[in-house]
Amino acid sequence: MRVVICGAGVIGASLAYFLTRRGIRPTVVERTGVACAASGKSGGFLAWDWCDRTPLAHLARRSFALHAGLSEELGADWGYRRVTTYAGATARGVRAPASRFQLHWLSGDISIHDRLGSPQTTAQVQPAQYTAAMMRAAQANGAELRIGSVTNLCAQDATTHGVEVDGEFVPADVVAVAMGPWSALPSRWLGLPDVYGLKGHSLVFETGSRIPAEALFLEYQDESGATYSPEVFPRSDGTTYVCAISSESPLPVDPSDVAPDSGAIERLEMICAKLSPILADSKIIARQACYRPVTENGLPVIGAVPGLKGAFVATGHSVWGILNAPATGEALAELIVEGSTRQIDLSPFSPRRLPG
Repeated sequence: MRVVICGAGVIGASLAYFLTRRGIRPTVVERTGVACAASGKSGGFLAWDWCDRTPLAHLARRSFALHAGLSEELGADWGYRRVTTYAGATARGVRAPASRFQLHWLSGDISIHDRLGSPQTTAQVQPAQYTAAMMRAAQANGAELRIGSVTNLCAQDATTHGVEVDGEFVPADVVAVAMGPWSALPSRWLGLPDVYGLKGHSLVFETGSRIPAEALFLEYQDESGATYSPEVFPRSDGTTYVCAISSESPLPVDPSDVAPDSGAIERLEMICAKLSPILADSKIIARQACYRPVTENGLPVIGAVPGLKGAFVATGHSVWGILNAPATGEALAELIVEGSTRQIDLSPFSPRRLPG
């Protein structure tokens, strides 16, 4: 079976790896580079049960378990570790009341009011490292990574038979689109449901060992009364990732053209300086933005494309792309090779459920 995967982000790399475990040697086509977009610039937070009571519950729990074993299985270090996760809030000009949760690295006006997860239920990875390692593992098993732009999908009699990469025909029995928000580009060939890009901004600080393995979700109000929801993820390599400030800026055609909105990074820097003296004193090593792929009803699109044999899609994972990548790759590989899935019921994510 000849398989072409469009996109070398976290979904495409995971799919490539799980296909190689079933004896398939896919070709992964990527315009810019592995993990060049959200897969390299997101937080990498993982939660076991935060998607419970939603259609994502089984996908998330299966993925959380896969994350726990893949690093050891592949002998790769992509910063996987368990964390304790907290929720907090602040108000302008008001010192936080006493809390039974004390995080020494926060400013005095931050109140920690809840523990959202323990090391048994929350964890993290470094997304760029995870994605690159999965791609390397797939290549070690025979997958090919090809840099180029997919310019067309080729089909005859409602059956896929290849793609064009920069105008060159590449034969394929199966084509899987895993291009994040850029999956909207091939929708004119496939009639895919609408996928949108929601832009987020982030900073990466060099904090060393001064912040422990404590993730934080915060409701923050500045002096003007504006509210933000920063998320803080200290990492095992001595860096700390902070994200906030979303926008609906137009998606550029080329992922390498993604840039922060005017003023957004400056506002995020001011927030960070006030929420933690350690962040205020730390060097910023990355100022960045990325687009998360979202759909009309907030659920990913995973499965066979209606009306076109051999065409599949996996995108629209929103904030849970890193978490749900392993189980998405595993399930879609099963569907492609065996015609059905074992671990996960993909019907809630069927491309048929949304208008194209």
